[in-house]
Amino acid sequence: MTRWIPVAFVLLVLGQFPLAHAARAVPPDPAEDPLLVTAGFLTHHPDMKYRLLGLEAYRQGRFEDALQFFRRASFHADKPSQGMVAEMYWKGEGVARDPALAYAWMDLAAERGYVGFARLREQYWAELSAAERERAIAEGERIYARFGDGAAKPRYEFQLRVGRRTMTGSRTGFNRGIAIEVPGPGGSQMIEGSRYFDERYWDAKKYWAWQDKVWRNPRIGRGTASDLQDVRAVPPAASRIPQVAPQLDTEAPAVPQEQGDGTDRGP
Repeated sequence: MTRWIPVAFVLLVLGQFPLAHAARAVPPDPAEDPLLVTAGFLTHHPDMKYRLLGLEAYRQGRFEDALQFFRRASFHADKPSQGMVAEMYWKGEGVARDPALAYAWMDLAAERGYVGFARLREQYWAELSAAERERAIAEGERIYARFGDGAAKPRYEFQLRVGRRTMTGSRTGFNRGIAIEVPGPGGSQMIEGSRYFDERYWDAKKYWAWQDKVWRNPRIGRGTASDLQDVRAVPPAASRIPQVAPQLDTEAPAVPQEQGDGTDRGP
């Protein structure tokens, strides 16, 4: 008997064994380094920041909070968070179950051809009614306009540029010889600048290439928790959702600590 292997399962496994499925050439996940997190790295990497907050809320069973955090990470081009939004709509976690919206969000997660998300999208599609399929495409156009790469990548790249300008030594390039002082309750610690300033985390092209290496072929699909299905041999199908103009000037989805500030809380 088979069951869904959810995106959450894959994310939680990767959280315990960061990038164990990837090639050794893939750099480590800075979100797994508490020193980098303390040093403010996540301030300019909102995809990682809100995905981590979402996963923590999800682990604790705070599904409504988790969904909002994943939507904020999705606003900053985070494909695994978009996949999590899809699964939560599919299963009705923290929100009323909505298969049509689930499909639209999983289609978005598969936008870059990430095979695992594309496979889940096709499994969703197979279970939708004709009316749900029609609505999924209509909803998908609206979701793509706000959360698709055409809108999300530029706003994320702006964050990287701001962060790069504010870093010590930014005028002369990345000074790999400097050390960063990280204050803590037990006293300050120093971390090597090269870990913080690695260009793969600040140069947009290199950053997207790193994301592609991590998520291009994760093992996501149907199977058992001890036997994740390898879907690397399955070519991703094309999106069924028509291309739309990106909405660059739009409010970010609200997150729990920012509720009541006028930000959007829609689907």
